[in-house]
Amino acid sequence: MTLGARINEAKYNVFKWRYELSIPKKLALAVGIAILTGLLAQLRFYLPWSPVPLTGQTFGALFAGIALGTWWGGISMALYAGLGAAGIPWFQGWQGGIAYLAGPTGGYIVGFIFAALFLGYFTDRFVRSRSFFAMFGLMLFANFILIYGPGLLQLNLWLTNVKGTPVEFGQLMAMGALPFIAGDITKAVFAALITRGVTPKKAYAKEKDGGKWAKWRLP
Repeated sequence: MTLGARINEAKYNVFKWRYELSIPKKLALAVGIAILTGLLAQLRFYLPWSPVPLTGQTFGALFAGIALGTWWGGISMALYAGLGAAGIPWFQGWQGGIAYLAGPTGGYIVGFIFAALFLGYFTDRFVRSRSFFAMFGLMLFANFILIYGPGLLQLNLWLTNVKGTPVEFGQLMAMGALPFIAGDITKAVFAALITRGVTPKKAYAKEKDGGKWAKWRLP
């Protein structure tokens, strides 16, 4: 067996093992990804015109669905949000508590759950989604719709109801979206490349297109 074939077989075995794990072991992995996301959240950079920092935690949210699959990726992000709200200081700046989750960035954290569920579903159900270009497109949708959507909604509510400074849509986008687009696209590129490299290109679970993968070239 060639080195390439061995690597492909190893990737298949890892994901099949992950898919067939018992619930306690899947829960342990979900906690592990939540911890990783908390560590990535400490990589942050503030911009002077926005209360929302650039952080590495988005990468953790995108990776959760790939690593854990349909439901457990979402569960890992729900644990990250829920345990953080309960007081574990693993939000950005080593912060925690319900007040943080109710603050200007809380909506983005809720969006992590939706993004991980979305990406986990496609990873486990479609071999074709594991190509670079397919996954990059899915990650862009997850980031800019499923994360930014609730993030901007809560930021707007926070500015209006807490700060008493309602803003127009353009101002909201300038504060909570536009400054971060380039960084988030870069993170999506790296996450899609990693996905392309580590995921098997054959069915390991109940993929809907499992019988077709051998005829495809997955870039």
